[in-house]
Amino acid sequence: MNFLITGAKGQLGSKIKDYKNEFPDHRFFFTDVDTLDITDETSVDNFLRENKIGVLINCAAYTAVDKAESETDLAQKLNADAPGLLAKACKQNGAALIHVSTDYVFSGKTFTPYREEMTTDPQSAYGKTKLDGENAVEESGVAGAIVRTSWLYSEYGNNFVKTMLRLGVEREQLSVVFDQAGSPTYAGDLALTLVKLALQEFSGLEIYHYSNEGVCSWYDFAVEIMKHKSLDCKIKPIESKDYPTPAARPPYSVFNKSKIKNKLGIGIPHWRDSLTICLDKL
Repeated sequence: MNFLITGAKGQLGSKIKDYKNEFPDHRFFFTDVDTLDITDETSVDNFLRENKIGVLINCAAYTAVDKAESETDLAQKLNADAPGLLAKACKQNGAALIHVSTDYVFSGKTFTPYREEMTTDPQSAYGKTKLDGENAVEESGVAGAIVRTSWLYSEYGNNFVKTMLRLGVEREQLSVVFDQAGSPTYAGDLALTLVKLALQEFSGLEIYHYSNEGVCSWYDFAVEIMKHKSLDCKIKPIESKDYPTPAARPPYSVFNKSKIKNKLGIGIPHWRDSLTICLDKL
């Protein structure tokens, strides 16, 4: 099978690249904005056809959550228009599409773990563009999967873990919100799961939820990071109202992951165990 990974320089794409040797029977093509314009229909169509792509894993996205409030057109282009274009091209070329989405498509105001079929209600421009992307993929009729995830981190790019490590060295105290709960997701765990999912047979389009097991607040997450690295920085718990941001954050971002676990027959690591793996690598 030939796989195309878009957004290859991001956290997920980088982790898939790290693990590609674990799948020696398959060929991986890694592209980013400098090698394939996913907003150019002709370029995408030609790439899929010329390289006989069987599955496209779309890891490309506009992820600057706060900037999306003022850069809505760009977020819409990358998070909604591009996935629709990719889905259309995949359908025309007989390829499956796995598209990565987000917990931000939900309001975060329903305090029970979110199942795939629960009502979406994005509260930010970022969340709305990601939901538009999901809808565009569904409307295309392409076979494959939409995989929603949350609180993504890794050794690559900009993320909460790396920010905490940097600030933990620079400062004696940090204030972190304690009233937003979710499940941190190590990009390495999600990357392996996406490739395993890509190896399945697709008859239609399914939505799946994936994050690491367990639940914590951003405050708990930060405390665990400092403790593991033996940093003396004190973490002070604060309310979200004391740390205003342009984009609204879901107060509760916990997924029910039964569907993907049953589909692939997998267990999912606890967030603390995966955090340890990532921190040891850093």
